[in-house]
Amino acid sequence: MKIATINVNGIREAVGRGFLDWLAGQDADVVCVQNLKAKSFELDDSILYPEGYEGYFLDAEEDGFSGVGLYCRKIPKAIMYGLGFPQCDHEARFLQADYDRFSIASFLMPDGSDVAAKQTFMAQYQEYLSKMARKRREYIICGTWHIAHKTIDLENWADNQTTPGFKPEERAWMDQVFGPTGFIDTFREINRDAGEYTWWPKLDQEVPRSRQEGWRIDYQIVGPEFRRHVVDAWIDYDATFSEFAPLIVEYDLTI
Repeated sequence: MKIATINVNGIREAVGRGFLDWLAGQDADVVCVQNLKAKSFELDDSILYPEGYEGYFLDAEEDGFSGVGLYCRKIPKAIMYGLGFPQCDHEARFLQADYDRFSIASFLMPDGSDVAAKQTFMAQYQEYLSKMARKRREYIICGTWHIAHKTIDLENWADNQTTPGFKPEERAWMDQVFGPTGFIDTFREINRDAGEYTWWPKLDQEVPRSRQEGWRIDYQIVGPEFRRHVVDAWIDYDATFSEFAPLIVEYDLTI
């Protein structure tokens, strides 16, 4: 099973830069997308239902803001829209597809431009993650968490210790997610190298991404029982339709 996650940072703009061509070449079972910045009724059928996929989307109340989606090859048994608390649901930050053995979610954390709002969200989301960890069902949560967990997860960490996305309290929160709460960072199960990033704040498309300062703020997380199913994980640096790069993980599972 192959799952990809990508922050498109505007679905229509990403399509104009080749997102649908990239999607067609992935042979992925599920592709999670975030930060659509458009409502689904505004999108063409070519975006809503690309060949081979069924699209599911959650629209933010505010125009041109947030939004998450799932492209699924196999139709899920159920779709869960939101998490039940207003900041998440009104801003369209969580969408989940349920299959027989597990669920796959597309998730978008607030970026931290409003520090208090992000802290409130993290507290409410932690409650939900703790409940998920106690269930028998397994989850694969994919998306932009807007937090670089460790110093190897961003290029210039020393100068960013007070920057939203790398503040001590945010990193401590991630310590809880990957510690007592019990979730696993699938990418780090495969790759422990520094210099592996999914976002470039000042991306210059004319310069190779390897020569630019980046952050790894996109994750696919799973429960401890799914650790053994992670086969491979990589970042697709050749996809250039967003300042984010797709994170792709293969699991020895079938939908």
